[in-house]
Amino acid sequence: QVQLVESGGGLVQAGGSLRLACTTSERTFTTYVMGWFRQAPGKEREFVAAIRRGGITRYADNVKGRFAISRDNAWNTVYLQMNSLKPEDTAVYYCAAANDLYSSGNYYSSWGQGTQVTVSS
Repeated sequence: QVQLVESGGGLVQAGGSLRLACTTSERTFTTYVMGWFRQAPGKEREFVAAIRRGGITRYADNVKGRFAISRDNAWNTVYLQMNSLKPEDTAVYYCAAANDLYSSGNYYSSWGQGTQVTVSS
């Protein structure tokens, strides 16, 4: 397992942007597929995006074209750039590590503590 720490959440108006970051001090970072998930109050956790070491990505349909996942392997960091934010994007966002581009959180072995994103209308 790897220890993950998210940052970058906050309050933003609809249509605005935020960039989340998730970092670790573990040298094994580059061996993992990194994913972002989110959970809104009263709702199930849902997949947002994931990225392989080499940059291949996978997105949930409801964020395609608005969100972009990237990673900097030299800095052991994965990012989630969120543009054109909507109130329904409000949630706690978590980063997680897995060994392939899974959309199910059941396959992710390590999780961060989460960062709150609130989008006001």
